[in-house]
Amino acid sequence: MLGAPGAGKGTQAASLCQHFGIEQISTGDMLRVAMAEGSPLGKQVSHLMDAGQLVADEIVVALVQQRLASPECASGFLLDGFPRTLDQANCMQEHGIVVDVVIEIDVPDVEVVRRLSGRRVHIESGRTYHVEHSPPKVTGRDDVTGEALTQRADDAEETVRARLDIYYAQTRPLISLFEQQAELAVDTKGIRFVRVDGTRDMASIERQILSKIAYSPNCT
Repeated sequence: MLGAPGAGKGTQAASLCQHFGIEQISTGDMLRVAMAEGSPLGKQVSHLMDAGQLVADEIVVALVQQRLASPECASGFLLDGFPRTLDQANCMQEHGIVVDVVIEIDVPDVEVVRRLSGRRVHIESGRTYHVEHSPPKVTGRDDVTGEALTQRADDAEETVRARLDIYYAQTRPLISLFEQQAELAVDTKGIRFVRVDGTRDMASIERQILSKIAYSPNCT
């Protein structure tokens, strides 16, 4: 699953995993859990994530390999937030991690900034709100507990713009890579690449994805 920060990858990934009965692997969520638990890994990466920087490839690849070896992934998986660099993609393929379909959710930069800078989170539960699109019942308060909501450090507008700069420099090239691989794999049942309009509502985006991958050999 590819796309800029805030494109909706996590939301669509969760829906697709439920639809196909496969495991969602979100490196961002895995790293945030490590930070919240105060583990050695969490402490190591916290300053990088708070500044919107990418975590070292070797750390991310190790996390993914460990997760893929778990029984939960035996029936299939969806990679959400990995790979994020060409080096990670090469490492993924060198270690025999094979994917059938690459999905890009395409969203303009101006929409990315608006979405992320308006996002608010209830840290304990992970419940997410948006000041415009899905505000809490009481401004700044979680609907369930009434506790204060937080803007994650990596959702501040200046950090979002920095994240976009990194995305274009290090992650965007993956789209060209997978598009080229998909072109070479035509009629060989190899990797496929699909692009969907991420500015539509969530249900419409999901329908786009399902319609485009419906004939994939492993997505029936």
